[in-house]
Amino acid sequence: MSDEATANHLTLDVDRTGNAAVVRCSGKLVAGVNHLLYLEVSQLIPGSKRIVLDLTDLTHMDSTGLGTVVRLYVSAKSAGYSLELINLGKRIRQLLGVTNLFSVFTVIGEHNIRMH
Repeated sequence: MSDEATANHLTLDVDRTGNAAVVRCSGKLVAGVNHLLYLEVSQLIPGSKRIVLDLTDLTHMDSTGLGTVVRLYVSAKSAGYSLELINLGKRIRQLLGVTNLFSVFTVIGEHNIRMH
C-alpha cells in the first residue's frame, strides 16, 4: 500500500446493541473513502433507531466527508431514526462550527451529555 493510500485510510468498527449502533471511525474521512462510511451506515438505518458516529480516532474530515455525514443525517432523520456524533476532536468541531452545522447534529459529550 502506498503512503498516500495509507494516509487516506478509513476504518470502521460497528458495535450493535439492540436497536442502537455505534460506528467507530478511525483515520481520515476524505474524498475517495467517504463511500465506505455511507455504505456501512446506510445499511444500519433500517434496523437501528439510534446510530452514533464515534469520531474519537478520526484525524481529518474534508468537505466530501462532511457531505457524507450530512447525507447520512438526512437519510436517518427522514426514516425516523437518529444520527448522533460523539467524541469530536478539535479540528472536527472547528469544521462543524465554520460550516454552521454544529447546531444541526446532536453531539454527545462526556458522560453521554447531549450538547447542541
